[in-house]
Amino acid sequence: MQQTTAWPLALALVCLIIYASLYPFSEWRNQGISPLRFLASPLPKYWTGFDVGINLLGYAPLGFLLAVSALRSRRVAWAVSVSVLGAGLLSLAMETLQNYLPSRIPSNVDLALNTLGAWIGACCALALERSGLIDRWSRLRARWFSPDARSVLVLLLLWPVALLFPASVPMGLGQVFELLESALADALADTPFLEWMPMREVELQPLVPLAELVCVALGALIPCLLGYCVIRRLGQRAVFAVAALAIGLGVSALSAALSYGPEHAWAWLDVPVQAGIGMAVVLAALLLAVPRRAAAALALLALATHLSLLNQAPANPYFAQTLQIWEQGRFIKFYGLVQWLGWFWPYAALACMLARLSSQEPKALASET
Repeated sequence: MQQTTAWPLALALVCLIIYASLYPFSEWRNQGISPLRFLASPLPKYWTGFDVGINLLGYAPLGFLLAVSALRSRRVAWAVSVSVLGAGLLSLAMETLQNYLPSRIPSNVDLALNTLGAWIGACCALALERSGLIDRWSRLRARWFSPDARSVLVLLLLWPVALLFPASVPMGLGQVFELLESALADALADTPFLEWMPMREVELQPLVPLAELVCVALGALIPCLLGYCVIRRLGQRAVFAVAALAIGLGVSALSAALSYGPEHAWAWLDVPVQAGIGMAVVLAALLLAVPRRAAAALALLALATHLSLLNQAPANPYFAQTLQIWEQGRFIKFYGLVQWLGWFWPYAALACMLARLSSQEPKALASET
């Protein structure tokens, strides 16, 4: 039976919901009141359409994914009820924990809206299942992708979301060296272990145009190579590569528009970036016929080279100013989620490619291109 991507996507969404619900994870304190007191509190006097929408939409995908997982596994009866119950318990846990965060206010209305959103999402999944659309997607997936494609498909679905976070180099994900170095230095401050840290003699410098070109090319090529690992036919690979590159460009423009204003949506597309995108297009075309296992090895090499180059550059100098603008609005939680996803996505892809290369493929799969 073909594995469904709904379950790992649901787990990823649960992690994102936990982050959004408990951000900023600081100044925890006990107010000395029952953590469930908010359930009997009067309804809030003031609310906005945005608050209602974000609480509904935040849990609707979770209800949908949980229900799809249950329906496709064929092992769970009452898939909608079980999905809504699971999402409702998660919301109850998050609202309860918010009692201990001074910057968060638990709300019975939020709990009700979250549960309602999960129910709407689960009902949509049931409707799609009964209409046969999910079976059609399963057949389409079977024609396009190998049976072991689940982990790669999850990475590919998360890649555009990770690109929404503004990066110092376009298509550059996983720039964490400077942040880890600073965090480790802060953690070891006033201890003798600080002297054990290797210290850089010079500050990180922006990449030279040639290095930026290569970094952009690899960043755009990596999702194409991931797709080649699980896509069966040459024509399908070509269609996927065009779609992946187009989505990468579109999401990068959207990120710039959200961060710096619509008039700057394409300001990042300078000459080195254009050349890097062009190189990615050429490489993606030349590698269309590469065997699936070789594509995994090339993806691993591209990821390692990309991360090595990217982490030689400093963080985006405009980000601090941008973050201040976002913190004044309502999108800071979403922005933080995307930031973490942008940091960890390439390392998850590294682990996925290592697992594929270290596993023993069935002969029938190994013979496919």
